[in-house]
Amino acid sequence: MISKEDIIKRFVSYVTVDTESDPESDTTPSTAKQWDLANALVNELKAIGMQDVSIDENAYIMATLPSNVDHDVPTIGYISHFDTTPDFTGANVKPQIIENYDGKDIILNEAENIILSPDYFEDLLLYKGQTLITTDGTTLLGADDKAGICEIISAMEYLIQHPEIKHGTIRVGFTPDEEIGRGAHKFDVERFGADWAYTMDGSQIGELEYENFNAAGAKVKIKGKIVHPGYAKGKMVNSMYIATEFINALPRMETPEHTEDYQGFFHLYSIDGKVDETTLQYIIRDHDKDHFEARKEVLQKLTNDINTQYGREVVTIEISDQYFNMKEKVEPVMHIVNIAEDAMKQLNITPLIKPIRGGTDGSQLSYMGLPCPNIFAGGHNFHGRYEYVPVESMIKATEVICKIAELTAKKS
Repeated sequence: MISKEDIIKRFVSYVTVDTESDPESDTTPSTAKQWDLANALVNELKAIGMQDVSIDENAYIMATLPSNVDHDVPTIGYISHFDTTPDFTGANVKPQIIENYDGKDIILNEAENIILSPDYFEDLLLYKGQTLITTDGTTLLGADDKAGICEIISAMEYLIQHPEIKHGTIRVGFTPDEEIGRGAHKFDVERFGADWAYTMDGSQIGELEYENFNAAGAKVKIKGKIVHPGYAKGKMVNSMYIATEFINALPRMETPEHTEDYQGFFHLYSIDGKVDETTLQYIIRDHDKDHFEARKEVLQKLTNDINTQYGREVVTIEISDQYFNMKEKVEPVMHIVNIAEDAMKQLNITPLIKPIRGGTDGSQLSYMGLPCPNIFAGGHNFHGRYEYVPVESMIKATEVICKIAELTAKKS
């Protein structure tokens, strides 16, 4: 159906453009270099024959594939993001193509002895005999979510070239800054005009997700007192020691490395410490809304308890909600999940319906009035040097996009 060579060529052309986002920036997009790929995508959408192609002042891209049937069909959408995470460099990506993977170690970088091994990353063995695209060990790959963009554009091109496949109106949307939590912030749902949509932003082939974490961020500031250490007795207050008390008071086993499935966590991801002030940055995650609220209360109570212990305000905390579990918005329209599940089954893909241990643009969009489950894009080990994507998974994701459009036209 879809040419492997075309998928590889398109995907490589995307990942070799640096689009890393920046959480410290207050612009949209957060980095000017995101415009490089955004503008190229606009030109490509026009070139393949999409209609109403637009890009706004914030680099949000939209395009339309008109209906080719003469009866009413819901308008559906497909959405992906073109930025990559600031967690690991996305500059100078050098993809490596591994044909007919033999199930053994892959040497990503011989000089630096960086090896992608199935002994550690067992999922590799799922793709024995397939074509893998990996990094060279010095950057991330960018399959999150340039694989999704590649699949959406490839599917639109295929539907344009094969008008015998009947479908309703399809809307396409590409966003900046998803990796820093802002991908949906300036997305114009009304202008997009879809009844529902799918983000192509999952991992392993078969993933289909309509539940995600409730999410918040917490910034904890601890104030100390700095004096000369030779004359410090009774005067110095070392904020880093108080920070250690705070950290150790939280449940050690409720962290990302000790949790799975529906289990929530507290995640300390940044410490900036000196004697007179230390800042801790946490993210708080839980699928259950009541448990989520309880986690925020735990942090607030701990702050109050430490201040009581010291007899003054040494700790302050700011907690900000980030996104919520889209299950609440998708369950009333479960037929949109069922259509995706049927599409996978018809393509001999085993659906893996499970909660997202994270969030996507779809979680925010669902609360903005656009129900938006998440579908696999195929990549593994996102946000680091061991990232890879099987080409066959990208092809299957492209086929799922086409099949959903076909089934939606039939079911209506």
